[in-house]
Amino acid sequence: MPSPFPGMDPWLERPFVYPGFHDGFLIYLRAALASALPPGFAVTGQSRVYVDETQLRVPDLGVLGPADGGGGTAVAPAALSRVGMLAAGVERTPDPITEAYLEILTAEDERLVTVIELLSPSNKASGAGREAYLEKQEECRVGGVNLVEIDLLRGGRHTTAVAERRLRALAPGGFDYHACVVLAATSRQYFVAPFALAARLPTIGVPLTLDREPVAVELQPVFDRCYDEGGFARLVKYGRRDPEPPLTAEQKAWADAILREKGLLTGGPS
Repeated sequence: MPSPFPGMDPWLERPFVYPGFHDGFLIYLRAALASALPPGFAVTGQSRVYVDETQLRVPDLGVLGPADGGGGTAVAPAALSRVGMLAAGVERTPDPITEAYLEILTAEDERLVTVIELLSPSNKASGAGREAYLEKQEECRVGGVNLVEIDLLRGGRHTTAVAERRLRALAPGGFDYHACVVLAATSRQYFVAPFALAARLPTIGVPLTLDREPVAVELQPVFDRCYDEGGFARLVKYGRRDPEPPLTAEQKAWADAILREKGLLTGGPS
């Protein structure tokens, strides 16, 4: 089932849904790039791993089993208690967080020429995720690597490499999402594609080496394939869950009208 909206679907921004969308979008973007790249270049998937001390968990005893069950990691705590030692508490441990991104390499010598990022909520909020992302930006800058950033999140802090004031100056009418391309040259050059919720996702140019034409990639077919083949229609819960962050009153009226027309929202205007 295709998305009812012409471009980005704001219901996909919910924290429960977005991680799956993020990874799926990159899979289909990689496929689109693989079929469009000229000879001499290849696209591959990569990931960065970091630990955020603010996102800790207590070990799930339901998974480990009860202390007297005699299985796996539950044996040692029970044995220590039986010999008279006193439990002094549980130290919470953070799970490593993995974020996927794409790289374009020269096929012959595997030289990195372009990094492609789809922003995650953690990249736009204070913490280890943002720090790791900004480090990647800096690595691209210092290493002379092109950077393509796609921001399909309305919430959070401005994070892409282009200065926010420059971006807003180029979109005086406002925007909800944008793509940013940083061309690594002697003087770094920035290109942006800001767009509103009601607009289709844009076509962007993915730069290669300076002597080659960038590859044009239509993001809307990538989104459509991700939404449809990823089964997101079963997760969005139109009419039962609100988008996060909330829509403006004007955006809500627009979205409700579309959902009602598609038979996905019943009742009159709220």
